[in-house]
Amino acid sequence: MKMRYCKRCLQPDTRPGIVIDEEQICFACRYEESKATINWAAREAELKRFAEEAKAEAQKRGNTYDCIVGVSGGKDSTYQALYARDRLGLNPLLINCMPDEITEIGRKNIDNLNRLGFDIISIRPNPVVAKKLARKSFFERGNIIAASEYCLWASSYIMAMKMNIPFIIQGENAALTLGAAKNQEAGGNAFAVLQLNTLRGGKTDEFVDLANHITEKDLFLYRIPPVEEMEKMGIRAVFLQYYSREWSQVSNADFAIARGLTGRTDDLHDLGRYRRYTALDCDLQIPNQMIKYLKFGFGYATDEVCYDIREGRLSREDAKWYVEEYDGLCGDKYIDMACRYLSITREEFWEVVDRYVNRDLFAEAGEGTNPDAKVICGRYVPRFRVGEDFDSDTV
Repeated sequence: MKMRYCKRCLQPDTRPGIVIDEEQICFACRYEESKATINWAAREAELKRFAEEAKAEAQKRGNTYDCIVGVSGGKDSTYQALYARDRLGLNPLLINCMPDEITEIGRKNIDNLNRLGFDIISIRPNPVVAKKLARKSFFERGNIIAASEYCLWASSYIMAMKMNIPFIIQGENAALTLGAAKNQEAGGNAFAVLQLNTLRGGKTDEFVDLANHITEKDLFLYRIPPVEEMEKMGIRAVFLQYYSREWSQVSNADFAIARGLTGRTDDLHDLGRYRRYTALDCDLQIPNQMIKYLKFGFGYATDEVCYDIREGRLSREDAKWYVEEYDGLCGDKYIDMACRYLSITREEFWEVVDRYVNRDLFAEAGEGTNPDAKVICGRYVPRFRVGEDFDSDTV
């Protein structure tokens, strides 16, 4: 197996759907480069036109709300909600798909958005079904939160149809932020979420499990309505990132912190990242990122340094330290929490994780070829070095 890194950031080509060009530069870096030549005024004018059309359409429909914004209460959704109201003049209804086992920080941040002057509908999927789906996706995909992502995205689209609201504002387009543009359109149309690798077209058939009493009826909140039906109803959905020049992981956080966002206070090594304002409402995301790291050779700290490299806060060389220090780590308390939630023992947890570890990229602790590499949870050592192209056949 070969793993190549973008020559500009530290993105590896093991990311599903990644596009890296002949000069070995990833699509996300190329997009960042293109920002200097984008006609942002024209994009903003288009977004404002969409907003005005939504206001007129909502009035025609006799609807109080002209826009839906899907929110977790975090940095990006805080920016989206305030942008929709204060810059576009919309009257948004915020839709919160509450994760099972929502954190206290997550509750505080939703309450904070509410206090900022918004109506919020929180949807909580059946927790019995949610837990069954988490177990199923963990055992069958090596991904604890796969099913919850379906519900997270679907909630805004479902509510737009049910409440006849003509406009949906989503946040980032993964094709632009992460460079995963092989299968996903890199534009402003947020119906493209169906092309996300994690959503697999939004089809929920594989979650049906009659042996565990999961039927199609249980999955209503996990299904994104057909795009053609939404378009027939005159619903438009956009990615704000595509239209907002200011959009940035870090500037969104600064914006939201100034308006009351609460972050984590853990040791950063327990989080596997070096910023405190991501994955705030669901602790399951933290062990899930560790598993992703063991599958693909990158975790959330890699994503963070790539944002910082592209936006000029870190050099590629300096960024390596952050990846080597934090990427793939997960505190024991989060692993214990995942085991309790999934109703499995730690031994069962590691048996499943072990099935998904990429053996081309990782060795058992004590067998690694990189003596300076960190050991993940006392079990695995990366064979590769961060930022250096790797070929498992030559190791």
